[in-house]
Amino acid sequence: MSALPRSYNPFAEEEEEEAGGAGRQRYLQQEVLRRSAATADSTARSLSLLYESERIGVAASEELVRQGEALKRTEQMVDKMDQDLKTSQRHINSIKSVWGGLVNYFKGKPPESKPEQNGTPGYYANSRLKEAITSSKEQESKYQESHPNLRKLDNSDNDFSKADLVSSVQRDYYPKNQHLRAYHQKIDNNLDEMSSGLSRLKNLALGLQTEIEEQDDMLDRLTKKVETLDVNIKSTDKKVRQL
Repeated sequence: MSALPRSYNPFAEEEEEEAGGAGRQRYLQQEVLRRSAATADSTARSLSLLYESERIGVAASEELVRQGEALKRTEQMVDKMDQDLKTSQRHINSIKSVWGGLVNYFKGKPPESKPEQNGTPGYYANSRLKEAITSSKEQESKYQESHPNLRKLDNSDNDFSKADLVSSVQRDYYPKNQHLRAYHQKIDNNLDEMSSGLSRLKNLALGLQTEIEEQDDMLDRLTKKVETLDVNIKSTDKKVRQL
């Protein structure tokens, strides 16, 4: 007598295996979509942090330029003070001598030489830094769009419509699944933006380095001028007390 029940279906095991395989396939598809979405979110967050770093770099660069302008004005003031002090010293010397006073009276006031400017009268930041600031400020609209504190990162179905804009040649490189294709395209776009942003950050850093070196030279020059001016002021004060 057969041990198999009367209701035994010889195809049931195959159906169960097919059902199990289909379920595993669905699970793998969902896992791929989940990880792709997580990767897209991660690149979007990294991109927003990159924009924020760039914004801070631009602000630091602009502040450094303002500092350079202030240093240049200070240097011009020191040059003017030095020139006024030299004029005062000539007057003191003429007062100490009657003959010198008469000579100066008939000779008239000697022409005053212009204070040394040590270059152009205005201050100009180095061209590399100015170009980097201009290039970064053109991306300012993206700061508001991507800053994590100003905008909740969204990789919803709104991004899926962008997949239709991909050319037929590019489309072959992406998965056939519409959602997965949209995630891959979003990741690629974010990576391209990150590459451009890093390039702009590099230019900002190099421009800042050049500007700092130039301002260091200006500070050294200004320090020497102030020290010389201090010595001349003390010398002039001593001459005035001797009158």
